[in-house]
Amino acid sequence: MLALQFPGQGAQSADFLHRLPSLEVVRDTLDEASQALGIDVLTLDSDDALRSTVAVQIGLVVAGVASLRVLAGAQLTPDVSAGLSVGAYAAAVSCGALQFGDALRMVRKRAELMETAYPSGYGLAAISGLTEHQLEKLALEQAQQGDGRTYVGNVNAPRQIVMAGSDAALDALIARALATGARKATRLAVNVPSHCELLADAADELIDYARDVPFHAPQSLYIGNRGGRPLHTADAIRTDLATNMRYTVRWFDALSVMLEIGAQVLFEAPPGQVLTDIVREQWPEVTAIAASSLAPERWAATLRRRLDAAGGV
Repeated sequence: MLALQFPGQGAQSADFLHRLPSLEVVRDTLDEASQALGIDVLTLDSDDALRSTVAVQIGLVVAGVASLRVLAGAQLTPDVSAGLSVGAYAAAVSCGALQFGDALRMVRKRAELMETAYPSGYGLAAISGLTEHQLEKLALEQAQQGDGRTYVGNVNAPRQIVMAGSDAALDALIARALATGARKATRLAVNVPSHCELLADAADELIDYARDVPFHAPQSLYIGNRGGRPLHTADAIRTDLATNMRYTVRWFDALSVMLEIGAQVLFEAPPGQVLTDIVREQWPEVTAIAASSLAPERWAATLRRRLDAAGGV
């Protein structure tokens, strides 16, 4: 069983769209995205452009769907799709719940709302070595002492947590976490406080927008962000996408579910390999592959070989 993972904001790097495979299906995907948005999407991955939340989020969805179509051209279709944060939009396209153009327009709206709400001074920090409970306790103590409020944004693994908040509050929390025994604590390349109550108003606006976006029942399994569980209806997926900026992403739960239902090979769309590294660390016996670590012409052959070895099709 093949599962596709689509990364979220923070995975981007300069020129990541230009590094996509030089194939007709990729060029067609880039053209389709440019026409849907009225811009040249290949202008979105420069160092300057990637300072924009809007550019980053659109680019990640384009990269995810282009990769999906490369695999489809090799008759490799996923049994399960999941995406972290904005990656969930590519996952919704992957499972057939959302058309590519509608996904792009909804992502642009999402990113604009997030960027407008917090144009500067906020972001995310990744902390390794402490549990969600430990970080919630630290965050509460910090808030009570007047050093700023932070929130649990992502639970990527039991001891890999992403926190959201203001720059000052995150810097203070990083110092506390390291003093408490965190193995690593760093800021991420994200300029908004994703997945917490600070984005409640923006999420409400996106919910209103999403009412007019056509969604469809998924044709293959889609794993949601907020609950880390399979979602089986168009409305459930619409709600997951419209509200995930406001709620903690339960990524570890999503991974656990994918493996419980039989996923044997997990393939991460470009750019980066953060999601692949999580799988390898938590489940070393599972086959996890990052597209960015392979030459594009090897994607299909490598997946077929690994699926065959695992007993898949």
